[in-house]
Amino acid sequence: MGGRAIGLDNFETRSTCPVCSNSTQRPFKQSSFEIRKLSADLIKITDSEYGKTWDLSLCLNCSFVFANPAPTPRFIQTLYGQVEDPLYEDEAEGRSKNFLKILSRLEKICPNKGTLFDVGAATGILIHLAHDRGWEADGIEPSAWAVKYAQEKYGLNIREGAFEEASLPASHYAVVTLVDIVEHISRPLEALQKAFEILKPGGILCLVTPDIKSLAARIAGTKWWHYRPGHLGYFSAKSIQKLLDLTGFTIVKKKKYSWTFSAHYLFSRKKRLRFLIKNARMAFFWKKISIKLAVSDSMEIYAKKYSGV
Repeated sequence: MGGRAIGLDNFETRSTCPVCSNSTQRPFKQSSFEIRKLSADLIKITDSEYGKTWDLSLCLNCSFVFANPAPTPRFIQTLYGQVEDPLYEDEAEGRSKNFLKILSRLEKICPNKGTLFDVGAATGILIHLAHDRGWEADGIEPSAWAVKYAQEKYGLNIREGAFEEASLPASHYAVVTLVDIVEHISRPLEALQKAFEILKPGGILCLVTPDIKSLAARIAGTKWWHYRPGHLGYFSAKSIQKLLDLTGFTIVKKKKYSWTFSAHYLFSRKKRLRFLIKNARMAFFWKKISIKLAVSDSMEIYAKKYSGV
């Protein structure tokens, strides 16, 4: 789709909140990119379009901030199907450290492990690690490139497509993970309803998502690194609680999320720092240096499906 303008029929205006369905809203932030030039490159995981957002609306009832207008589910699914993101897998070691922390916490809640379903599985790093730790892990990913890569590198048969539309067994999984995924979904209520449907009674939902009310978000303002074209919704503690309440989940653990990345990956994010990794020897050196980003601007939540529902 390149630089060609996209038809307006690929977007939808929201008169009600995608979380609580309330109709009281106000403008929150003006768009900072041309939405009719949206492309797969702008929404890949390793994009560096920091500060670029849709027109955003604020729900005055639950405080959810959402793209308005937003891409239709079918259109955004088509774009994600076209995503190719080799840089994501280049940082597999750093991403593995992040996922291992999540799996360790899940294993304290679910010591018997069992079935795990990863939504937005990308190249399958989390699923691969879960297999190695004794989980029976499965997942889904819209990018055809990522699904093929997962099969070639890890031998995984990840499902290809949209989570909300997938044919999955009801009350089957012990854990469903959505790590940095729910903010990419235009209709988060439907996604969590699907997660509830496929979880066993007492099963655990693991969510990681940016916190728009965090101190880091307020300090960074319009330059906040989570303001990106791929993010269609922004949660706060209040709005994520509302979403979980509406879909039948109760929080059992909540903490601030931190990332670990290589210095090489972080330097690649900023044009003015890329000179540090142009030399092959220096690039190799910086790949070996891990940096923990504990900026406290994302929520890590573990929530249980009510056993009696």
